Amino acid sequence: MSIKKKMPLIFCLLVFLILVSNNTIHYLRSKNQLLANNEREIEMITQEVSFQVDNIRKGSLYVEDILGRELRMASLAIKNALPPNYQDITNEQLKKLAQEVRVSHITLLAKTKDDIIGVRSSDLKEIKMSTKGWGYWYDAYQQLFALKPVSVGKGLTLPHFWSGPIEVASSNPDHTDKWGYFFDGTTNYIINPYFRDNEVLEYERRFGPGQVIKGFTKERGVLEITVFNPKNFGKKKETVHLNGNSYIRISAQQIWYGSYKYRNEKVDASFIQRAIQTKQVQTYRDDIQGKNLMKTFVPVFSTPAEPFVIGLVYNYGLITKELTHELFVHLLLSFVIMIIVLIISLIFSRSITQPIGYIVEQVNSIAQGNFGNKLHLKRKDELGLLTENVNALSNHLQNYVSDLNKSKEFIEFQAYHDPLTGLSNRRYFQEKLKPCIDHAKETGETVSILFIDMDRFKQVNDSYGHNKGDEILKIVAERLTESLPSDHSIITRQGGDEFIILLMNFDLTATKAAAEKVVNSLKKTYLLDGNEIYLSASCGISLFPDHTKNIDKLVVYADIAMYSAKKQGGNKVIVYSEKLLESNIERPKLEARLRKAIENGKVEVYYQPKLTVDLGKIFGMEALVRWNDEEFGFVSPELFISIAEDIGLIHPLWEFVMKEACLQVSKWNLNRSEPLSVSVNFSAHQFQEPCSMVEKVKEVLSESQLSPSNFEIEITESILLNNSTEIVQSLKSLQSMGIAISIDDFGTGYSSLNYLKNLPINTLKIDKSFIQDIHEDYANSEIPEAIINLARSLHLNVIAEGVEKEHQRDFLLSKNCTQMQGYLFSKPLNSEEFERLLQRE
Repeated sequence: MSIKKKMPLIFCLLVFLILVSNNTIHYLRSKNQLLANNEREIEMITQEVSFQVDNIRKGSLYVEDILGRELRMASLAIKNALPPNYQDITNEQLKKLAQEVRVSHITLLAKTKDDIIGVRSSDLKEIKMSTKGWGYWYDAYQQLFALKPVSVGKGLTLPHFWSGPIEVASSNPDHTDKWGYFFDGTTNYIINPYFRDNEVLEYERRFGPGQVIKGFTKERGVLEITVFNPKNFGKKKETVHLNGNSYIRISAQQIWYGSYKYRNEKVDASFIQRAIQTKQVQTYRDDIQGKNLMKTFVPVFSTPAEPFVIGLVYNYGLITKELTHELFVHLLLSFVIMIIVLIISLIFSRSITQPIGYIVEQVNSIAQGNFGNKLHLKRKDELGLLTENVNALSNHLQNYVSDLNKSKEFIEFQAYHDPLTGLSNRRYFQEKLKPCIDHAKETGETVSILFIDMDRFKQVNDSYGHNKGDEILKIVAERLTESLPSDHSIITRQGGDEFIILLMNFDLTATKAAAEKVVNSLKKTYLLDGNEIYLSASCGISLFPDHTKNIDKLVVYADIAMYSAKKQGGNKVIVYSEKLLESNIERPKLEARLRKAIENGKVEVYYQPKLTVDLGKIFGMEALVRWNDEEFGFVSPELFISIAEDIGLIHPLWEFVMKEACLQVSKWNLNRSEPLSVSVNFSAHQFQEPCSMVEKVKEVLSESQLSPSNFEIEITESILLNNSTEIVQSLKSLQSMGIAISIDDFGTGYSSLNYLKNLPINTLKIDKSFIQDIHEDYANSEIPEAIINLARSLHLNVIAEGVEKEHQRDFLLSKNCTQMQGYLFSKPLNSEEFERLLQRE
């Protein structure tokens, strides 16, 4: 969206948010104000109603007392007008007397065996009327007959007189009466004059809260006012059943004043009780009879009598209607404001965006490569400054592009090539591999991956430094380039001393031949500052589609094959197979079990005897480690020793073998006149800390009580490659103790007369590969013979390992090499088997 459209939109949106916020605040303020006014109005109404209820209650009590006294005066007049026995009095006589003393009716109450009943009355319904179930009324009658002051706590008590409270007539519930009862012991009956209906209720009709309530219900929004009896409202009605009539006493009525048209009894009852319990106003809103109402309940505790609750029903829809109207007015006003803002913002945005549009047009022209164009915009604001900056940018870009074109080729080369060797890098290889695979899919050709890793390259870096290591890597890159045809191969440096070669349309035979050529070229001597350095390479091969059609797995499989070659001693080419993958998958599990086997002493030490063959005597043995796992069975030492080296377990494994072997040989030597010697293989890892290694050897020999002269260490030529001062010094320290030093697998590494002459070496062991190559006619015996002669000329002892056939033994004896070991004499034996061999000897 352009700035021209954005600016009005932003202004309008901003104003819209301001208006919405203002309207919301105004709406909430108006709502709160209306509710506050409503609360004040309710408070005023309830105060007036509660005041009127209090007044009518107080007035009613006052009137009742006046009526009670009038009834006593009437009782005295009636007493003087009637005989003392009710049997002598007629009902007609009572009617006439009631008119004379100006009361509504007169009833005479007399005792029976178990009741007090009406015996004579101007109201025929009260004749034979029982009073036994009247509660405190009946108690009052008994106290009068006993000539005691009435103490029931209700009504008015005077001498020989009690006036009951205004109540519904039990004999005729259609009437409300005010009674008086007089008995001074001069008659056999209680005189009961009473007023009925109009005489009793006229005061309340004229002065009670009904008129006030009716006046307030005419107020706007006030629909109904009710005075509730909280003791009985919402509960089961207290119906009295006496003398064949059923009625509710005035004191037990649920509503005392006002109407109750908007009924919601269950909810109202709960709010009324809550108002009484909390002594606080309670309010709720609900839809009742199709109207949105707000009900308010105000508890009143101002009188000494029972508390009551004033309920007020307000038409909440009026508040909603008023708020809606006010909101509509504000929305209409907001719409007008929005229109005005939109017009103003359009005018303003045009004044801004028109020059910006001109600048954008010129910048687009510059972006398309038309550098050097000048913008002409005469303004003294930020847009004028922007114009000057765009002109300067155009000039700078023109200069920059010219420089960029010069360096473009160099940048592209750096992006896809290794800066050290000049070979293509990993990124280039990844981008080229997929097109090669796609092409091979179309043509049916083969794509080969060679994964190469230099053997023992770390030792070069450690010995000569990384700068010299980099020089070696440059030589490696040159040899790789010279060994392969450039039109059918891509050579990349993967990182460190790893290289990946991509061969197009090479079958398996051609791939293996190319790999062998590469490995052989990398095996040649490297000259570095006059020093000869011997390195080799391990190479793994995987082919598409023979091994996999997955691009990622193709490289992984070549990597697995390379590691397999490295495990087998390096300087080899290995083609990937599923067997290698299975071995690689199980390796983590094998590592875990090897760790536990070493910790729990589950590996064993085996002993292969060394013989002086011309004498037929065993003079020593080589200690070898064996592992027979419960899950994997017998595990080759070539496999688990390399694993131990990789995961840092070679040190505890070496210590275990050395301790076990020394203890065992020391034990055997106790009963021998000619002690046996034992040789233990030391790996390059033991020489990483030569001083601590020497101390460990001393410690083991001391603990086992084995003489140093009966102990021999076997090392490979690779350990001597570094020829470091510390290693040489440690070998000399061991030799000075009487320990013999033997070079194992002599002839397979980087044999050098220099270290044979200068280093502390006692014995050369001819590698078994040379011994096993000797034919029965002694063909292929040149190398063993040369090693024997070399050792003799250097005054070194020589021993042949791997002797398996008699013609091999005979050849060695003919050359005066009398010390041998191999399967011709004995395979490696555990301690029990070796002990039996010694006993047979």
